[in-house]
Amino acid sequence: MMFDWNFAFSILPDLVKASRITIIVTSASFFLALIGGLIILGLRFSKHPLISKIVAQLVDFIRGTPLLVQVFFIYYITPEFGLTLGPIETGILALSVHYSCYMSEAYRSAMFSIPKGQWEAARALGLKPQIVFSKIIWPQMQPLIVPIGGSYLVYMFKDTPILAAITVRELLQVSAQIGADNFRYMEPLTIVGVLFLIMSMAAAFIIRRIERAVKIP
Repeated sequence: MMFDWNFAFSILPDLVKASRITIIVTSASFFLALIGGLIILGLRFSKHPLISKIVAQLVDFIRGTPLLVQVFFIYYITPEFGLTLGPIETGILALSVHYSCYMSEAYRSAMFSIPKGQWEAARALGLKPQIVFSKIIWPQMQPLIVPIGGSYLVYMFKDTPILAAITVRELLQVSAQIGADNFRYMEPLTIVGVLFLIMSMAAAFIIRRIERAVKIP
């Protein structure tokens, strides 16, 4: 089967429109994951050992189970407990929770890389823990976190096709529908591959600019 350029150009607007859903879901999920990772990090270092232990086990559980299972659980099971979300909202919640756990580990490893003496010196000066973290520790963590966070952003772009399983009309779902309707899969899937490549490269470019801003060589 030869590549039909006329057909490819005719379906391109629909695929570009679908890519907006992919970008929106990924961007929202990544933003929430950045915040969620910090929240989880704070809970991991709670003064209450039980809370810290429960959160640590929950993080391990979420990281150890497939994202697709978590998507299905939120979409099909949580309504039984009164939480009903649409497909897009489910996708954003599942991706943000899943990657919040990964980001929390990135934050934790970056924080542990800071020499312990800096914490001790700050406490000796009588600084509050919040001030120590925001003014001393966090700026030193950023160069370590940005490359890892950038990798997770690219992974999230490539994980959005999973949401087709709950009828989110993201890029892969739309291309599959076009292929089924026209009995031609080469053109839509090729365009999908190119669009994902463009989005991933754009994300990598943005992350590289951020790395330069925080002085990462």
